[in-house]
Amino acid sequence: MVLAVLLTCQLMIILDATVMNVALPRIQADLHFSQTGLSWVLNAYTLVFGGLLLLGGRMGDYFGRRRTFLAGITLFTLASLAGGLADSATWLLVARIVQGLGAAAAGPSTLALIATTFTEARERMRALALFSGMSNAGLAVGLLLGGLLTEWLSWRWALFINVPFGLFAVVLGLRHLADPPRRRAGLDLPGAITATGGVAAIVYGFISAASEGWGTTTTLVSLAVGLVLLAAFVVIEVRAPQPLMPLRLFKDRNRATAYVNFFLGPMAGMSMFFFLTQYLQDVRGFTALQTGFAFLPMALLVFTLSRFIPRLLPRFGPKPTALAGTLSMIAGVLVLTQLTTGSGYFPLVLVPMVLMGIGMGLAFAPLNVIIMGSVPPEDAGAAGGVLQTMQQTGATLGLAILVTVFGSATRGVAGSPQEVLVTGMTHAFVAAAVIAACAFAVALTFKRTR
Repeated sequence: MVLAVLLTCQLMIILDATVMNVALPRIQADLHFSQTGLSWVLNAYTLVFGGLLLLGGRMGDYFGRRRTFLAGITLFTLASLAGGLADSATWLLVARIVQGLGAAAAGPSTLALIATTFTEARERMRALALFSGMSNAGLAVGLLLGGLLTEWLSWRWALFINVPFGLFAVVLGLRHLADPPRRRAGLDLPGAITATGGVAAIVYGFISAASEGWGTTTTLVSLAVGLVLLAAFVVIEVRAPQPLMPLRLFKDRNRATAYVNFFLGPMAGMSMFFFLTQYLQDVRGFTALQTGFAFLPMALLVFTLSRFIPRLLPRFGPKPTALAGTLSMIAGVLVLTQLTTGSGYFPLVLVPMVLMGIGMGLAFAPLNVIIMGSVPPEDAGAAGGVLQTMQQTGATLGLAILVTVFGSATRGVAGSPQEVLVTGMTHAFVAAAVIAACAFAVALTFKRTR
């Protein structure tokens, strides 16, 4: 029952990173978003979520993980209800920001509660593998669910759907979740301010680069401020008696490698969700419902493979598993570079989805186990916060970078809107393949252990 509550929470948090993708055209029509402002329906959530995860992890250590988890889910659920009732663009964006606050509070405590509840090694590995499968499959399930709800009901139900699941998690969480012993650590507010500000400024800088270009004052100042703040954060963490992000988390080579790949993997993978939803609807004429179902094979593969990780990881170790997964991801993205306006669903869409499903299932699921399976209980909150910060920041930065590549490739290109779209997408997929190749190179540094 505890695992059901925690997995429900994680599914809700991850769904909201993609569930709105398919609904964006109808949201724009109903709430009168501008074309550039529409991207903030996604970015307002991921920016706040990614920027505050480290603080959320420390809050769990300080106030208690059970209390922080339940408070975060309650806030997330109420914000989802408010967002579904929005009658203006501003109202919706504020609701998305509050959703991000709730997710940042609940997310790290979710991982920490799994790590402290399941203390036996094999049980913990199974629970973390299921958590990873839910996280990765949730991105594709979000598109499927978004398509179903948008087509049959309204885009508002992409937010309302969180309410019953949130109530389920809160009610059963109050009954079944135990509160692990607290570590009365300080909140490390200087570290929290510099980390949150640095991540937020860099994310905003890349988002600005995607929409306005690399040479604008906003982009350059945001990136410069972000780098300065992150440098200050590292200095603070080295000197702090109770750091927000204990640098000892990176002393273990396998754990440090897993963190880096949790940053690079989503950078490459998110491009598929963002660009393919546009390709299927704007070029191939799929409905929102058909687009959602198109991603079903990938979701099923990711979740199915995550069930085998508890068998594969002890037998082969992290290195072969992660290398096989990243190679499959590279192959999937490279196939997508061959898309044309006349490409059908099979083979140039389905085959990459199968390859990406295998790749994400093998490359990401072991990382949760490597990171959370080896940290001491007192560092579980911080380790979960760093893990999800890497994942969310990587996804947001990766999307901004690839959208910038898309914009550069389509500038001055002649042709129909569909031809321009495909030209930009294929260039973006080339960049995604390069990022996935970097993840492969990093995976080579895993130690050959089981």
